[in-house]
This record gives sequence, structure tokens and C-alpha cells, in this order.
Amino acid sequence: MTASNSELPTIRLGIFGGVTVGGGIVEILTSKSELFSQLTNAKIEVRKLCVRDLNKERDFAIPEGCIVVTEYDDIMKDEDIDVVVEVMGGTTDAKDVVYKSLKAGKDVVTANKALIAAYLPEIEALMKEVNADRSSENAVEFRYEAAVCGGIPIIRSMQSDFVGDEITMISGIINGCTNFMLTAMDAKEQSYDDALAEAARLGYAEADPTLDVGGFDARSKLKILMRLAFGIDVSEDEISTKGITDLTKTDFEYAKRLGGTIKLMGVAKRKAGTNKIAAFVSPTYVKSDETLAAVCGATNAIEVISNNLLSSSYIGQGAGRFPTANSCINDIISLAKGDKTPLPFNVKNNDVQFVNDYESLFYIRIMYKDMLGITKQIGDICERNNVSIHSLLQNPISSRQDSAFAIITDKASLSSIKKVCAELDCVDWCAGSTLFMPVLHDSWTE
Repeated sequence: MTASNSELPTIRLGIFGGVTVGGGIVEILTSKSELFSQLTNAKIEVRKLCVRDLNKERDFAIPEGCIVVTEYDDIMKDEDIDVVVEVMGGTTDAKDVVYKSLKAGKDVVTANKALIAAYLPEIEALMKEVNADRSSENAVEFRYEAAVCGGIPIIRSMQSDFVGDEITMISGIINGCTNFMLTAMDAKEQSYDDALAEAARLGYAEADPTLDVGGFDARSKLKILMRLAFGIDVSEDEISTKGITDLTKTDFEYAKRLGGTIKLMGVAKRKAGTNKIAAFVSPTYVKSDETLAAVCGATNAIEVISNNLLSSSYIGQGAGRFPTANSCINDIISLAKGDKTPLPFNVKNNDVQFVNDYESLFYIRIMYKDMLGITKQIGDICERNNVSIHSLLQNPISSRQDSAFAIITDKASLSSIKKVCAELDCVDWCAGSTLFMPVLHDSWTE
């Protein structure tokens, strides 16, 4: 016989953050309460909701019996709270909330990628400390499915689906704002400024879009994925990161002529036959027949290359109220069912080594003022820096002020490409900063 609701054990939640994601979590828990009780054989109740302003009108109903508070300790020091859900964001107060909750023996569910990326080794050490004297059944849990790519279940997959496999490469469109913008620049031929304005109007871009357009949001996510995929801890500052701010319509014209498009990618790969891992966040040329080339709008996508499964792709909504809340809900349900994840970041691998240089085919765009000897000088500069030119294209639209060459190189190192671009920027016929970007997949051909 199934126990009545009054006889079921209760999982009591305290939620930090009562706006977008917090509201979505409450709504899903309320609408699916009966189903969740059947799945978990427990009642899941939101007992306290911590917000900044008690008087702010909410766009969701506060559950019966839930107390709305403003003091963090009202949740962290409440011994009746079993699970703390942190969706407030930031790395200051949120860090305090997460650390104190774990030390108090409360399970934590978070969507905070910035916090995890900044303090992953500390969180891992804290987890070992708080569980040192606990049995596996009573171990405190740290769950963060919503922290990377919102609604895509990539964290759980990386924790469980590749344990008998070896990942060799992970690449992803892991920022929805920039993918929306690049799609508009490609399909609608919008300028960067127009694409950013539309992204802001639709709520994809923040008032200060720097973290998105600068590639830093994607870098935080890539760092977390690298730990899960390769067991390596890397400082975010070590990951080569280039945003989309310098891309122009000209770059998309050339990408189309070459048979592809441009995506902001986060990529990490093991160099064949070694324990060396290279990584980057950068605008990347992607051939039209690649899976990731067709991922448009604010959608996120991740491709995992591994020895056993070969290529696995994960595509879905990377942000938003309900996609992110859904991932938080899945973590909550998993905790209520008693599922255990003793190593939330997988096993650390001390044998792997990060190298902050990588090899690739590269696209180089050079703005120029017409004069004699340009192609010869380009060839000399490339040769001097050990970069071989595979092909050279020239923009045929002479009426534009943004006349440009596009060079596709043979395989070269990032460090060599940077030297080439630095020299090109100094020649008298160069009309603007030179742009470079790697080529996906062909960039890793050994």
C-alpha cells in the first residue's frame, strides 16, 4: 500500500532568491507536488524563501506554510531545513550561504556557475571536510546541474555516463546571449550593435553584457566541464578567452563563402597520445555540416567526443526561468529519492597537464588600405612566424570602407598566430585591428 501524504517523510527546503529562477522552482514544486511525492515517497515543501525586499510583488504564489524572510540566518540556522537552494547569484553573499549551509549539514542545490568556477577546489575540500565523519547514507550533497547550460542535463551526464569511457574533446555553444547575437549577424546580416540591442530588448543580454560578449561566462562553464571531463583544475585566467566584440559583417560574408558560420565556442581537448589538455573560448569558424553549426538563437549545445560513444550531442535551452528551475528541480528530486553523488566534481586527475597554447587551422581577417606589395608582406610575416598560408580570399566589394583579406592557415599554434597578427597590426597599410579565430574540428586534426 502507498502511504498517505500525511504519513510521508518531509523534505524541507529553504530557497535563497525569490525572483526568476526561485519563482520557477516554487511553481514547479507546487504544480507537480503529487507526482513528486509518488516519485520520491516523500513530501517536498518550501518552508522558507529568502528575498531582499519583503514588499516586492511576486509573480508566483507563495506556498502555504512558507515564510518569506530577509535574513540569511533564518534559513541557515534553522535545523528543520534539509536542503538549501541558492539561486541568488553572485560570489560574495552566495558563497557565504553555500559554505555555511554545507557546514551546517544541509544539502545544497545551486545554479551559480560563477561561484563554482571561482571556488571549485575550495568547495571540493569543504565537501570532504563536512563528510569526513559521516556515513555514505548521511553524507551532505552538493548539486549544481543548473550551473552549466541551464536546462541541459550535462552535469549529471558527465558524472555518470562516461565512467567507463575516456573523453578526448568537449566543445560547446555555452552562452545563449552570444549565440542569439551571432545568429542574427549571420541570418539577418545585422551589425554587432544591432544584434546586441535586439538581445537586450528580448532579455537575453544584461544591462552590462561584458560577461557574455567577452566570453567570460562561457569560460566559467568551460572550466567546470573541464574538471568533469578530464579531472583537471584550471584557473579561469589561464584559459585563452576571446569575445565577439570585434566580429563584423565582413567576417560572416567570408564564413559563408567558405561554407560555414561563426559560433562562440568553448573547447577543451586532450592532445592525442599525451596527458596534455588545451582549451579556449573564442569565436570559431564552424563548417555548415557540423552539428553545432545549426544551433541557432539562444539555444546551447555541447558535443562530447569520447573513445566508446564517439560523438554525443546535448542541445537545449541554456537559460531562462523554467529551463534553469527544471534542472534545480531534478537535483531536488534526486536528493529526495536518496540518490548519492559522493564526488560532485568527479575524480581529480593529477597526471594531466594544462597547456595554455593550442594548435589549429586559423581564419585571419586583415583590414587594409590598397597599395602594392601587401600579399608579399603578409607572406613574409607568416613565414617569419612559422605560419603556413593555406588560402587567401579578398573581399570583392570595393565600395566599402572595410576592405579585407581573409587568410586560412594550415595548422599553427595560437602563440604564432598572435605574433603574426601583432606584426600585421603595425604595417602602414593595415586599416584596423586584425582578427583571428580557430576552425572547429579541423583545428584538432593530428
